[in-house]
Amino acid sequence: MWWLLATTCCMLLPGPIHGYKQGGITNPEASMNTVCIFQSEIISYWGYPYEMHDVVTEDGYILGTYRIPHGKGCSRNTVPKAVVYLQHGLAASADNWICNLPNNSLAFLLADSGYDVWLGNSRGNTWSRKHLTLSPKSPQYWAFSLDEMAKYDLPATINLILEKSGQKQLFYVGHSQGTTIAFIAFSTNPELAKKIRLFFALAPVVTVKYTRSPMKKLTSLSRKAVKVLFGDKMFSTHTWLEQFIATKVCNRKLFRQICSNLLFSLSGFDPQNLNMSRLDVYMAQSPAGTSVQNMLHWAQTVNSGQLQAFDWGNPDQNMMHFNQLTPPVYNITKMRVPTAMWSGGQDIVADDKDTKNLLPKVANLIYYKDIPHYNHMDFYLGQDAPQEVYQDLIRMMDESLQN
Repeated sequence: MWWLLATTCCMLLPGPIHGYKQGGITNPEASMNTVCIFQSEIISYWGYPYEMHDVVTEDGYILGTYRIPHGKGCSRNTVPKAVVYLQHGLAASADNWICNLPNNSLAFLLADSGYDVWLGNSRGNTWSRKHLTLSPKSPQYWAFSLDEMAKYDLPATINLILEKSGQKQLFYVGHSQGTTIAFIAFSTNPELAKKIRLFFALAPVVTVKYTRSPMKKLTSLSRKAVKVLFGDKMFSTHTWLEQFIATKVCNRKLFRQICSNLLFSLSGFDPQNLNMSRLDVYMAQSPAGTSVQNMLHWAQTVNSGQLQAFDWGNPDQNMMHFNQLTPPVYNITKMRVPTAMWSGGQDIVADDKDTKNLLPKVANLIYYKDIPHYNHMDFYLGQDAPQEVYQDLIRMMDESLQN
């Protein structure tokens, strides 16, 4: 699809590609993707304060974490604010929470509502690709999946946020894989769970037995075939070609339909709810990458129909990692964190059938809403997300603080 867009662009656009501006307008944020400064540039571009923090995990990964300590119209003061932590989905990044206009982006809305907002980045994505001893050029660096994100990334990040903010608890908002690692972490780590005031799960994913995403095709391949195709390191990072397509093609009205169809093919369709004028921004900030091992873990989850730890491929390896021959199944019914959930009727990633199977397993479910027209990305890209999701989410936070 990317090569088709690039070829079509070169054939149809008159004049040299570089510097040619007629017929298309690039949003400034689409070009703010220099490694490690994109998120801070976006935040400051809209007039919000920010801080950058490195989170060092117990196993040596260094995670880029961003903070918006207060809103654009709020003065900094010494009174500690309630903390909200936002965690992105698979092969994505914290950019998801700030890629829309301020009145449509959850991070900015929360900051303007008086919250201390923190944006996390999972290990291996564009903004969290450092380690104390390992090089990203080595397979050892990429030997991680959901297990490590839940076991190491979340505790380290949450503990640093609470230390810096002076708070004892925080609100957790996760999207897709951001909910998966939370369900794992909060059900296996009771001490961490006590630090979560409320858990907001957007497009929650625990099982993906019924997923209809094109990525499901990977599950028909053997582990050896996947590694032949993709190697044993990084999966789906943002490339120069994709950045070119985002800023030189998807900013033009002629190609908006093609670009939006690419987005929809991966997540489900809801074309009326997408701000087409910001396609270049959406395309410029994704994908942010993950590990091939993480994708193998997701393929395993599809095939098994349950959420369990990564199968290392042979009993000896599993015994070394888990003290048992097969990977353990995560029992999310043990999680007692108060949880609010939203799902989408057009979501082909987190299918309705998987969501219905999840609902009775959430022991402390305080709120649930299904939005019939929502796809997988509407929860952070949808033009009506403030009305459909965010206003209730912020209301529940406000009410929780009053109790």
